[in-house]
Amino acid sequence: MTEPCALPPAGDYDALAAIAEEVLTGIADPVAAMATLASLLKEWLPRASWVGFYRVVAPELLRIGPYQGPLGCLEIPFARGVCGAAARERRSQLVPDVHAFPGHIACDERARSELVLPVFDAAGELVAVLDLDSHLPAAFTEGDARGLERLLDRLRPAFGSSA
Repeated sequence: MTEPCALPPAGDYDALAAIAEEVLTGIADPVAAMATLASLLKEWLPRASWVGFYRVVAPELLRIGPYQGPLGCLEIPFARGVCGAAARERRSQLVPDVHAFPGHIACDERARSELVLPVFDAAGELVAVLDLDSHLPAAFTEGDARGLERLLDRLRPAFGSSA
């Protein structure tokens, strides 16, 4: 059992990554890693109304994984929405206004902005996307995107190895 930990100041993604690495030491279970990270991020980023993962379960198909927030969409094809774009292009998608994003999927009608990042395992294979939604417009920044990219890169071993 892990002791409660104090979360770092907002914006200190490297400190948050260190906490996540410590908590996940010795855990070789991608679902446990996703659940833990979703919980940490939801508590640490109060402006996020939804934080969770969509797992790659078949070619060109994402399925809901561990998350924090209201019900999410169950499946998302790579060809649709912000999550699909992140998976298809293998790069982060920062969307300050989801209503301006062509093909946006409204799992929560209250969502106004979104940040979605590809999640790679230790072998560099795409295993999921990390999705953050907010009821606030432009809730996420380039700094958030870069910080979360660094965090996910450090946690690649926790997401398994397809090699």
